[in-house]
Amino acid sequence: MTVTTESAPSAKPAEPVKPIKSTTPRLLLTLIGIAILIVALVTWWIFRPADLPLNIVTGNGRIEATEIDIATKIPGRIVEILPREGDFVKAGEVLALMDTNVISAQHAEAQAQVRHAESAKLTAKAVIVQRESEYHAAQAVVAQRRAEHDAASKRLKRSQRLVGEGATPQQEVDDDRARVLGMQAAISAALAQATAAQAGIEAAKSQVVEAQSLIEAAKATVARLQADIEDSKLKAPLDGRIQYRVAEPGEVLSAGGRVLNMVDLADVYMTFFLPTEAAGKVALGSEIRLVLDAIPNYVIPAKASFVASVAQFTPKTVETESERLKLMFRVRAQIKPDLLKQHLSQVKTGVPGIAYVKLDSNAEWPAKLSISLPP
Repeated sequence: MTVTTESAPSAKPAEPVKPIKSTTPRLLLTLIGIAILIVALVTWWIFRPADLPLNIVTGNGRIEATEIDIATKIPGRIVEILPREGDFVKAGEVLALMDTNVISAQHAEAQAQVRHAESAKLTAKAVIVQRESEYHAAQAVVAQRRAEHDAASKRLKRSQRLVGEGATPQQEVDDDRARVLGMQAAISAALAQATAAQAGIEAAKSQVVEAQSLIEAAKATVARLQADIEDSKLKAPLDGRIQYRVAEPGEVLSAGGRVLNMVDLADVYMTFFLPTEAAGKVALGSEIRLVLDAIPNYVIPAKASFVASVAQFTPKTVETESERLKLMFRVRAQIKPDLLKQHLSQVKTGVPGIAYVKLDSNAEWPAKLSISLPP
């Protein structure tokens, strides 16, 4: 009896196990982004300008003023600096004195040259008078010689007539002819003397012109050196405050060397930045109110004196709308000079603050931005 045994079917090979994708990094990035967004919203909520109308935008900035360097025009040594840092000065007030010993000596020399040229001019004028006298004398001699020539010519004619009649010897005729020829030579000599005298007059006149030119040149040198002496007194170009001293007495500076730095307190402003949408609505003369960190209880009026035509903080070529929203334009809020003059002692540069810009000229300012100035 044959027993048949069935073999068990062979097992299939095991399939590779696929790795399970982890979602942990993506979830972590999402949570971080949400956290950053929440922090940004909370920060904006805490520090947002409260209760501001939609037609008012803000920007942060610092108080600035036009700075002026008081510098030397010519090289020299500083003798004295009169104001101290922080002092108020008036336009035209002498701020520093430079050594003028060398310039003063050159000035005295130029004055001496003026006197020498004036003396030369007087001498040339005297020579003109002398030459004119010589010319008149020569003219008189010419007239005299011509008269003598006429008399000699008439006598020669008589002698020639008488010698033909046998009443006068030939010798007398020859003597009269020689006398006539001598008078002609005397006339020519007198005319030469007159011409020489006239040339002397013209030469003396040219000497007067030359002396006058020397006088004018010497006087111009005197004026230039006098201007250098005046420029050695460094004066304030306008009213302002001395910010700091760059040099000290005894130092030798080259031309253009800085001695003092001052600020023009009549030209005080705040520079701040606004985004594209807001900057496009700001016109020159738009009303602005400034609130400074140092005096937050006061509101200072100002006007927009400058709006940049070129954006900053972004690439030159903007292709997307999101990038255009990042465009920032520089704006300058100018404080009125009359208002500044009333508070010169309180004007400080570098003080940070906030500028509030009203985009709608017909709208009213909120009560908290009403003008309020320090006493």
